[in-house]
Order: sequence, then C-alpha cells, then structure tokens
Amino acid sequence: MRTARLAAVFTVALAVTALPVMAAADAAPSGKISIAATPTDQLRPSGVGTRIVNGERTTVKEHPSVIAGMRVGGGGPQGQSCTASVVGKRKILTAAHCMIDATGDKSYIYGDDDLNTPGDETFRTAVASFKAHPGYTGSGGWRTGYDVAVVTTVDDLPVPESQWAKVAGSGDAALTQPGKSGTSLGYGRTSSGGGSGELRKTTLPVNDPKNCQVFDIKVNGDLMVCAGYNDGRTANCSGDSGGPFIVDGVIVGVSSWGSSACDRYSIMARLTNAMGDWARAEIGGTQPGDGKFGVALAPSSGKAEPGKHVSTSVTTTAGDQGPEKLELSASALPAGTTATFQPSSAITSGEVAKLTLETAASTKPGTYKVNITAKGSSGTRSAEYTLTIGDGGPANGPQLSISPNSGTVPPGGYANATITVNGGTGPIRLSGTGLPGAPMFTPQTIKPGGTSRMTVMGPYQRGTYKVTITATDSAGKTGTTEYTLTVR
Repeated sequence: MRTARLAAVFTVALAVTALPVMAAADAAPSGKISIAATPTDQLRPSGVGTRIVNGERTTVKEHPSVIAGMRVGGGGPQGQSCTASVVGKRKILTAAHCMIDATGDKSYIYGDDDLNTPGDETFRTAVASFKAHPGYTGSGGWRTGYDVAVVTTVDDLPVPESQWAKVAGSGDAALTQPGKSGTSLGYGRTSSGGGSGELRKTTLPVNDPKNCQVFDIKVNGDLMVCAGYNDGRTANCSGDSGGPFIVDGVIVGVSSWGSSACDRYSIMARLTNAMGDWARAEIGGTQPGDGKFGVALAPSSGKAEPGKHVSTSVTTTAGDQGPEKLELSASALPAGTTATFQPSSAITSGEVAKLTLETAASTKPGTYKVNITAKGSSGTRSAEYTLTIGDGGPANGPQLSISPNSGTVPPGGYANATITVNGGTGPIRLSGTGLPGAPMFTPQTIKPGGTSRMTVMGPYQRGTYKVTITATDSAGKTGTTEYTLTVR
C-alpha cells in the first residue's frame, strides 16, 4: 500500500470535462501532432479560447457516485485537483497519476455540485491509503498506461450500496468497442482560462485507437480508450483527472490524458480488460450487476508455438432472469488458427466451456487479441484473450519505429521524438549513440507495445548527425532504428 504524502507541488494529471466549442480556426489540424499531457488542476493550456464549454451542469443527485478529489496546494476551488467515483463503503476509484504524480495531502469532498461555494458539501474524509495498478511505472507512467488506482478512505462514505458505481471488467470488452458512446463526468475547467469546480457532464463517442494517433505518444488500445473528437468540440480538461467514463451504466474507463491544449481526443484508462478485474479485486466485495449473464476467461492469456495449441476455460454466470441459452464464438483469430469449444459452442449460462485455440505451422509469431463472444436472449457479452504465438514477435527481437524520424535544431537546441517498440519479451531498455551527449528517454525501460519520449540535444558544431536507437529486451535480443538530427 502507498500512503498519501504531504508536500504541495505541481501535478500533471488530466481532467475529464467538456471542452469549449471552437471555431474552425481553433480546431486542431487533423495532420498536426499534439503534445500529450495529463492536465491537472494547475495546467495552463495555451491556444484554447475562453468560450463556454460544450458540456452541461449536472448534480450529485443525478450521479450519486461522483466525488471530488482535493489536495493541499490544489489549483481548483478549495484545493480541488481530481475527480473520482465511490465504489465501496470506504473505496474510491480514480487515476493512478492523481495519487502518485499529484503531491500534497489528499482528501475527498462529497455531495457538492459547485465547489466555488464552500459549505454545500455533505461530507469530507481523508485518504487512509491507496494502491495504484502494479503496471503503473511511477510519475509519468500515464504515458504507457495502467493509470488506475483504488483509494481507501478514513471514514465510511455516505453513499448507499445501491448507488456505488459499477466497474467494468474483462467480461465487458463490448462496452468499449468503436461505435459506443459514454458520459464523462468531472469538476474540471470549462476552458483554458475559465473557472472550475462545477460538476459537469458531456457525451463522448468511443473511437478506434488506430485513428487516434495524433499525439506525440502512442494511444495503446489494449490499455486505453480513445473517446471524443479530434476538433475540440468537447473534451477533457484540467481538474477532471480520474473521473469516470460511463457506458451503459458501467465505468469503462477513468480520465487519464489527452492534448495539453485540451482540444483533441480524451484518453481514458481502459477497464474492460484485466485492469478492471484488478480494480474490482482491490475494491473487494461483489460488484453490483446489471441483471444480465456474465462471461469470463480463466486464464485470460496463453502462449503456443506455431502448429501447437493452447486452452482456456470460458466461465459463464446466469443473470437475474435465470439460466438462458448462449452461443459462443471467437473472432480476431490470427491467420491459420481455429477455435473449438467443448463440449459445444452452445451452452447454458452458469456452465463452463473449454476453448482450444489451434495454431497452424504457418501462423506468424506475435501477440494477438482474440475476442470471445457469448450471445443470449438478454444480450451479448464478450471477453478478450491475449494469445502469444512463439516469442511474441520477429525472431530478430524488438521492432522500433520513431515519429518524427528527423529534426532540425540550432546549436545546443533540443528535439523530441516518440519511440514505439513492438515485439520482444519482458522489459525493454532503450539506448542511443551518435551524439556527444546520450539521448534521454522517458521512460528508458518499457514493455512490448509501449512508447517512450526521446529528447536529444544538438551539438554545438553544425552538421547532420545519425542517431542510432537500440532496444534490448530481457532475452538479450535487440532492434534498432535511426533518427537524423540536423544542426543549423
């Protein structure tokens, strides 16, 4: 367990409220790369007009699980810094960066629709302890994901169990499929220079993550949900970090990061996977359900060599209407792979089926996300299985890409680029050669599929320099890419 710390310092956390409606001249150009940030309560985004946010006021009565996160030195009214959700008797769900990146003694205020008028709150409690997801790498870890934490409060929260927020898990993958839309809640700013502290809501669509790569770091769809729009019509902004993103009455993500100008997509920490399962386990007790049947995988990941097979159990539970007939299916299978359910793909909710994934000798090594779907009379549920073939990637080790792959600076100037690494095994360490001073990587060690921000300093002698970036995985395999730096 981590305990809340004292010290009041700048926090770098993102917020989830609606953003201003912008004229065409203010909208982010579709081809422009934006700087990623988690706008905290003290972020001062530039280039955003001070217009009315395209969201609407709402109340705690309408959303009884929402709660305001405060800290000593917080930039919002009464020290408001983040937003969060009540998920248990003494449990709160928020973003990991709200607890780790944001310093200062923390507490929570409940029951106030507008923090600008002190005394309206129903209740205030301090933080006893918190636990961030073990995959969160520390300050700045939001860049690579796992940005979720469960907080334990000193006092019982004045929210009845029937009104605790429902948290998604790996059996709810369908809720974050592109085409869905959800509600984002937060106490954050209404514009870059506008006020904050009022509880607001806005509706954001879920997007395919491959269409959201407009930032200087990667949107990892395995760990993140890309919501909203690319033109800044409504989005997350300062003070909404950790707030809920709700689809069909369930929290499927918590506000994590987005554009430093709050004018593009809003990125949520995804909970419709093992992250949600982890959060639910930390919360403890039984999560309130929606009355429908459930589906889960045990285990939710496995490995097979090309031409071999791997198995998992598909566990189902009956809903409020009792047992119902379910039809199981598998999609997004790698080439040459077949899925077999035993004893049959037709089962009754409450039963367990064995799923065997048989690969072909020609199936390429890699890591694949296989979608397992159960369809019944009350609806459809899905769960995600991570299938690793061979060593999870090409035999020559990690594969690097860099964006941009070149830069021009004056003598002594700085340039930045984003490194993305796919393939490889275990922790992957980055290094660089070709300049008098070694490049700086943030973070320097990442996981397969992760990203790192590279900063290079131009030598004082003009010319063109070739910088070689090397990624070395835990098995000793390496991959390289090149960056061209021109000093003028």
